Amino acid sequence: MPDWSPLTWILAGGAVMSAIALVGGLMAVLGGEVFRRLMPTLVAFAAGSLLGGAFLHLVPHGLAMGGLSSRGFFLWLLGSFTAFFGLELGLRVWLRRASPRSPRAPVSYLVLLGDAVHNFAGGLAVGGAFIADPRVGLTAWVAAAAHEIPQELGDFGILVHGGWPRRQALLLNLASALTFPLGGVLAWLAAGSFDVAFLIPVAAGSFIYIGASDLVPEIGHREAAGTTVLHFSAFVAGWAAMTLIGLLPEPPP
Repeated sequence: MPDWSPLTWILAGGAVMSAIALVGGLMAVLGGEVFRRLMPTLVAFAAGSLLGGAFLHLVPHGLAMGGLSSRGFFLWLLGSFTAFFGLELGLRVWLRRASPRSPRAPVSYLVLLGDAVHNFAGGLAVGGAFIADPRVGLTAWVAAAAHEIPQELGDFGILVHGGWPRRQALLLNLASALTFPLGGVLAWLAAGSFDVAFLIPVAAGSFIYIGASDLVPEIGHREAAGTTVLHFSAFVAGWAAMTLIGLLPEPPP
């Protein structure tokens, strides 16, 4: 594992995460039908990664840091979970109130807004994790990236379906993804002014909400036995990957 400074990890992770926004272009190359079949498996893997990253790395490390009491840690975690729940409910209300005369365009703008806010919050949380410990930061980044791939594919499909040309849809996805490194750098700048230990439970709460509330239900309604086994295996592979990351050697002091 490279012996990089926290800022280097944040900048490198932010650059790669932003590039992931361009993955939607693969839909144009391989065809939407291929990704329609692949999407549930990717979502299952992302769910396992997010929950594994939260429970196997972020929660234990955050409690061991000592910057917060155990009660304070879980209050921040629950607050993060609640904030993401509220954000999703707010976006749904906004969507229902959108003009019925042009149902597609409002959806596309909502997707971009929601993605930008989510990426900024994720950048703050992952940046805080890199500041706390590069291994924990890498775990948080991988879990977030595993979630971003199916999400960006879905967002790209919604934008194209909403009337955006494919090239513009890719550029808009990239623009919303750039808020991730912005959040990471802001976390690094804030680290010199005050304790950012609270960002660890914030990341854990957001990962738990997205994984358990948004992603698991997406894969829980498949009836075919073979498909069910495949998705369950992908879910297990997601948190198993988080376990393997935990076995990486610590960087030298």
